[in-house]
Amino acid sequence: MIHLNWHERPTIKTVVCNHTNAEKYIVHNVLTPGKEYEVKNETDDFYFIIDNRGKVGGYYKHYFTEKAV
Repeated sequence: MIHLNWHERPTIKTVVCNHTNAEKYIVHNVLTPGKEYEVKNETDDFYFIIDNRGKVGGYYKHYFTEKAV
C-alpha cells in the first residue's frame, strides 16, 4: 500500500516538465512547463510526482525529461 505514504517516501529522481499538450487528459492546470518535480514512484509508462496541487499524481513520462545529476 505504497500510496498511503508517498509524501514521506524519499525522492527517486527529479524530472523537468517539457510540455502540457495532452491529447486526451487535462494536465495544464496541475503541471507547469519548465518546473522541476520530485518523482516518488515510477512505472514503465508513468511518473508519480507531487504536482502543483500538492498531491501525488501519475503522469505519462513523455511530459518530462530527467534532470541530469
